[in-house]
Parts: sequence; C-alpha cells; structure tokens
Amino acid sequence: MNVWITQLRKGLLEFCVLSLLAKGENYGYEIVANLKNIEVLAITESTVYPILTRLCKDGYLKFRLAASPQGPPRRYFSLTVLGRHRVREMGEYWDDLKVSIERLRGTNSEGGK
Repeated sequence: MNVWITQLRKGLLEFCVLSLLAKGENYGYEIVANLKNIEVLAITESTVYPILTRLCKDGYLKFRLAASPQGPPRRYFSLTVLGRHRVREMGEYWDDLKVSIERLRGTNSEGGK
C-alpha cells in the first residue's frame, strides 16, 4: 500500500504546485508551507524544490528574485502562459478522472453510496 500511496503523491504534486500558483505568485518556502497543509501529501522542501526547478526548465513557471526582509533574496514563482494552459488541462482531466472513479466505486461527489 505504501508504494502505491508514494506513487500517487508524486503524480499529484506537480498538479498541486501549479494549482497553487494559479492563484498567484508565491516564493518557494510559501509554496512548501501551503502544500504542507495538505497532510496526506506528506511533502518536504526537498520534494518541492526539484519540482519547481523542473517546471521552470519545462517552461511552465518563471521566477523573479526579490529582496527578503531577512536572509538571501527570495525566488517568487509564477505561471507562464504555457503553465496556465497546463494547469487548466490538468484540472479538466482531474475533474473527469474524479467523476469516473466515483462512478466506478459507486459513490457520488458527496461521498455517499
């Protein structure tokens, strides 16, 4: 069961990062803190930063450096046009997948049978 949960979390993290940034620009630590609020994801900084780096490399995110009130400059991440398109597609797929799985399991969106 643990292997399945780990693989499912990995697959969802990119969607979660993009969904969070669809709401607006965030710096790395703030992204990590927001994702940590989703306890079942069980994420760490070492999980999120490589995803941010890859999403920048793939053209879905951009970042800007800004002074921090304490410590080194912060990287503020935001979606590119390609990133907005990607998160929209992922959201549509997620909605379709959720409905299909709920139908397969015999449940509706309220969790009833």
